[in-house]
Amino acid sequence: MDYPGGANNAEQTYTTFKGNGGPKLDNFYTRLAYAMKFQSEQILLSDAISSSSQILYDRNPIDRVAAAAPYLTLDSDIYPAVVDGRVKWIVDGYTTSSQYPYSRAENYGEAASDSSISLDGKDINYIRNSVKATVDAYDGSVKLYAWDTKDPILQTWMKVYPGTVSPVSEMSGALMSHVRYPADLFKIQRGILGQYHVGEAGAFYSQQDAWMVPNDPSSDGNTTAFQPPYYLTMQAPGATKSDFSLYTGFIPRSTGEANRSVLTGYLVANSDAGSTKGQVSSEYGKLRLLTLPKNAVVPGPGQVQNSFTTDPDVSRLLNLLQQGSTKVLRGNLLTLPVGGGLLYVQPVYIQSTGETSFPLLKKVLVMFGDKIAFEDTLEGALNSLFGSGTVNPGGGTVTPGPGVVPDLAKALAAAQKALDDQAAAMKAGDWAAYGKAADALKAAIAAAQKAAGK
Repeated sequence: MDYPGGANNAEQTYTTFKGNGGPKLDNFYTRLAYAMKFQSEQILLSDAISSSSQILYDRNPIDRVAAAAPYLTLDSDIYPAVVDGRVKWIVDGYTTSSQYPYSRAENYGEAASDSSISLDGKDINYIRNSVKATVDAYDGSVKLYAWDTKDPILQTWMKVYPGTVSPVSEMSGALMSHVRYPADLFKIQRGILGQYHVGEAGAFYSQQDAWMVPNDPSSDGNTTAFQPPYYLTMQAPGATKSDFSLYTGFIPRSTGEANRSVLTGYLVANSDAGSTKGQVSSEYGKLRLLTLPKNAVVPGPGQVQNSFTTDPDVSRLLNLLQQGSTKVLRGNLLTLPVGGGLLYVQPVYIQSTGETSFPLLKKVLVMFGDKIAFEDTLEGALNSLFGSGTVNPGGGTVTPGPGVVPDLAKALAAAQKALDDQAAAMKAGDWAAYGKAADALKAAIAAAQKAAGK
């Protein structure tokens, strides 16, 4: 059964699997073998199984890629994408080693763990994102692409398993547009960069300018876990346009909590591989590091979260939201470089304590400099922060408030319209319109960042 109901007042609609996803149960001995393997007599006795039936197991995308390429270490953050009308799981594969000479060893699990996931792993001192793999969500077919053709370890394994890895030139433009910079690799890189960004030998060995990743202030379960990196569409410092990116912040590596509450660095990885068949964008994977001035005190995520919590108006409203049978959930605390400064944004959700409850967006916290806004919507918070009229969700002429340049107000209004168009397209299931709205939002964000920097 596919789903209840159907055409011509049918009570149920049935479908037959037409893929090639697993071994066929087309003889008695195969059925007997799988009945013993899975300890299920129904595989052998059920009349619902025919000679055309297939048995699908190892259905987790990571397990399937691991079986096809056992020499790869797989990224923990896999993600689905609609590619040419089919749902594909995209998995990043790494070639790793612990024998690379004159290199510092790191434990993969410790370096890639944060508040969102806890991993186990071995010590490595060499890692390259050599393979991009896809797993078809319908039939489970696995496709491997050689992403880093210069990697000698991958070249060796391709000789051991000839014909199993396809060249990146065969990757379609639709798939290329969904490929992103891998999260686990970025986490390992940021951990190394925290110490090796220093260029002076004395400071390096004394670690007086060493950095670390801040703890995740929005994590309720483990307040000592690192803040995960976040994917955002933004114009990175030094970039000429907005791109899909992965970012993280840094604070001083110190035992004193007061010294660790300021932001010292901001690292961005370009995660946009382009949309041309078989051709990876030259900007993909480029790392940009914003080093904040030592004589400027820029609050870090922990200090910003504390400012949100201790603000009298915010505290009062949060207490009101927590009354009765509801609880308050804080979303990810995001950091955005805007107009020569850093804008912090955090959504606030409420959720009933009932069994069938789910989070609902209720408020948005925004901080720029020492100013805090706490409103029902992002546009309302930006209006409150930068001046009334900054964003006009109803369209029409936008009147900038004090200190807000007209170009910025126009760009923010365009961004809000794009968000509204995205919501409408998603509700209608019009994914073509959703994609156009996403492009419009990307252009509006770039225009806003350009205007804010004037």
